[in-house]
Amino acid sequence: MAVGNLAFPELPPLNGVRLGSAMAGIKKPDRRDVVVIELPETATVAGVFTRNAFCAAPVVVAKAHLEACASAGRVPRYWLVNTGNANAGTGASGLQDAYASCEALAEQMGVDKSQVLPFSTGVIGEPLPMTRLLAGIPHALNSLTDTSLAWQQAGEGILTTDTRAKGATATVSIGDQQVTINGITKGSGMIKPNMATMLGFVVTDAAIAQPLLASLLRETVDHSFNCITVDSDTSTNDACMLAATGTGARIENEEQVAIFRNALQCVMTELAQAIIRDGEGATKFVTLQVDEATTRQEALDVAFTVAHSPLVKTALYASDANWGRILAAVGRAPVEAFDVNQVVIDLGDVRLVEQGGRADSYTEAAGSAVMAQEEIIIRINLGRGEESATVWTSDLSHDYVTINADYRS
Repeated sequence: MAVGNLAFPELPPLNGVRLGSAMAGIKKPDRRDVVVIELPETATVAGVFTRNAFCAAPVVVAKAHLEACASAGRVPRYWLVNTGNANAGTGASGLQDAYASCEALAEQMGVDKSQVLPFSTGVIGEPLPMTRLLAGIPHALNSLTDTSLAWQQAGEGILTTDTRAKGATATVSIGDQQVTINGITKGSGMIKPNMATMLGFVVTDAAIAQPLLASLLRETVDHSFNCITVDSDTSTNDACMLAATGTGARIENEEQVAIFRNALQCVMTELAQAIIRDGEGATKFVTLQVDEATTRQEALDVAFTVAHSPLVKTALYASDANWGRILAAVGRAPVEAFDVNQVVIDLGDVRLVEQGGRADSYTEAAGSAVMAQEEIIIRINLGRGEESATVWTSDLSHDYVTINADYRS
């Protein structure tokens, strides 16, 4: 079940970037579950990771290898991804397995082990089936290619409960050169900012210094992947990686950065929204727009309070115009000196709340018509400042419970 069109786009080749995948049988037979992404020696790389205290072994190792490469003047050359097993909550043995998988790939490709960054997603608390994983790595390496099909197969190879691969691309002009940005992501449940059960891998053929690349990644993630939620659960494994191959136009001055930033934000936002559209059991894609807050954080707090309300989410699933649930959620948001008389709430083009109560123009028929739509916008105007924020979420259906009740079976 998914909302809207999630067809995988045609991702063009990027100079120096190859992708390969294999069916290693890590959790299920006959499905892609090991992915390798190869980067050129000219690349710069940045990453952001989960803030869950029980971060998974691959997160620990990926961060350590990024630091080791930076200290030694090396470039991370390979992203190694497996699905079906998160290698989280696995203690010292999990760390050993993550390091061992990096060492196996590094040995085969003639690079230092720190130049391999591992990523895992799947069931928490179970040891990696290392025999199968290690056997799958050579097959993934033997399939390395730069085609659009390789991008799609890589997108398929990182999925867990997702129903389909998710990709996005953008091409812009920087001076007299074209710059392309490609990205794939996975995520469907356990989705909550900082960052969610999501993995994101984005690559551009631009040349960007690492400090600027890291800054652009943090900024665009904060307005995309950190603005989505399915169920308010923050994962142990999430990571979003951004690489610039250095083979194309150099991004340096303010104008170049602005053009590139806008394109990168479009790719990141499209990928993030694709996660919500493919949320576990989702039947609705919901945009929560909060305006006239005193700070952006205040706007986010209000938006996420509404987005995380089980009562609001089940009303959305039922297409029930029970607008009082939205009102109650806004009212319990962590906002100081809240003047409810200033709050205005709109459901699509239907005014729900103004001056502390139901709008005089509201009718049940109008509210029900909006709630029946597949894509819904809820606008909340706090009337107390100039800051705003947008959050994307889904409804809460019977299928969400079924998917997660049966996840390990």
